[in-house]
Amino acid sequence: MQNSNFNRNNQGGRNLSQPESEFFERVVQVNRVSKKTKGGDRRSLSVLVVVGDRKGRVGVGLGKAAEVQSAVRKATTYAKKHLISVPLKGRTIPHTILVKYGAAQVLLKPAPVGTGVIAGGAVRVVVEAAGIHDVVSKSLGTKNKASNVYTTMEALKRLRRFKENTSDLGKTKESKVSKGTEDETK
Repeated sequence: MQNSNFNRNNQGGRNLSQPESEFFERVVQVNRVSKKTKGGDRRSLSVLVVVGDRKGRVGVGLGKAAEVQSAVRKATTYAKKHLISVPLKGRTIPHTILVKYGAAQVLLKPAPVGTGVIAGGAVRVVVEAAGIHDVVSKSLGTKNKASNVYTTMEALKRLRRFKENTSDLGKTKESKVSKGTEDETK
């Protein structure tokens, strides 16, 4: 007797294909961790996930659970709640930046159109998730993926937009205000 609700392609009436998310998600690292308890070792998994919309927003999350799937879900949820905006200048970053965070040091440099992403593993994932298409980077210091991901996130947080109008550079707030009042009186 064949169950009408069961179909090998449909897996029992459930739709297993998830809807396309607006976010790019990438698992960077899966770590087995254990805790000593009175009854023995308690093992769990720690997962580092990078999430981005490839349009200038990126986040990172760390999830811990007994199963990989649960840990990934926790990390992804955290990353989506803590997205940062990255200032872009076309397809690249506005300026060169060198950031040291813990033992890791990351250098990010803007690149001409067509260069692509020249970056090592952990830095590449964060930069691609942020939507940066042309950048040159160098990871200095540690090879630890988690440290390099957090350092890259810190570097992207510290980026600043350059304004097209640089005529106000070097002027104090008072001189800008007084200049504005003189123009209005004429």
